[in-house]
Amino acid sequence: MVTAGAFLTLHYRLSGPSGDVINTFSGKPATLSLGNGELSPAVEQRLMGLAEGTHTTFELAPGEAFGERNPDMQQWVARKLLTQLGDPLERYSVGDVVSFPTPDGQGTYAGAVIELSDSAVRFDFNHPLAGQPVTFEVRLIGVL
Repeated sequence: MVTAGAFLTLHYRLSGPSGDVINTFSGKPATLSLGNGELSPAVEQRLMGLAEGTHTTFELAPGEAFGERNPDMQQWVARKLLTQLGDPLERYSVGDVVSFPTPDGQGTYAGAVIELSDSAVRFDFNHPLAGQPVTFEVRLIGVL
């Protein structure tokens, strides 16, 4: 059974009204630990108590899985800074997803390009499923 802090091997699919955002069913299963922020708290809550071998689907209300969309998470980034952080020849288009280093340099986070100007690029750093209903399908392969 899935409990707090459990290590899981699973296939899962997170999808919204526009389709799949993450889908491991056609490839290698994911391995993760509950409580480490790899899944949202609402998704982790749905896993609690499930038995190894379970294959089920949950519907989460708009905003429940990844919060509401936050307009403050849409920010302009100067092209000069983008050049310093990455490839100076990089060309951006609306819809591109770009990875940025975290301030401590230990990880990354992503933003989607939503607008362009000559001197800056506007990114949306909200989760792609923020503010949307989410379908969460899971098949638990192993629970430790």
